[in-house]
Amino acid sequence: MTLVKFNPNTDLFRLEKSMNHLFDNVFGGYHTCDDENCNWMPAVDINETENEIAITADIPGMDKEDIKVVVHENTLTLKGERTSEKKEYNTKYYRLERLTGAFYRSFKLPAVVDADKIKANYVNGVLKIVLPKVEAAKPKEIAIGVK
Repeated sequence: MTLVKFNPNTDLFRLEKSMNHLFDNVFGGYHTCDDENCNWMPAVDINETENEIAITADIPGMDKEDIKVVVHENTLTLKGERTSEKKEYNTKYYRLERLTGAFYRSFKLPAVVDADKIKANYVNGVLKIVLPKVEAAKPKEIAIGVK
């Protein structure tokens, strides 16, 4: 493997980020922020069962106190900021791939959730949020009677 000196002027990540942002805006599902306000976005899995919605986000290298989770008007928002390690200016960097800075992700929830029963757990860089549905949002089977 050949080491190539890092050059921020030819950063291909910016192109990938722009393409992801384009597809996200076209296909919907969540809101992101622009380059001025955010530097990265955590990867997220969202799944739904009859009783709850579960969201799992990869947010390594942060303290749980630096992550904010807010549910308001059926929208879940994740935000925070991962700080970078102090860089040595007299050191040559060959690769800088670990993203730092602010992040913000917002998701419209597919069902009404019970905000008082939401649970969040952050272990080994993975944030797991369980959002129980309110009783009215759960499917109900209707019995068919005979007349």
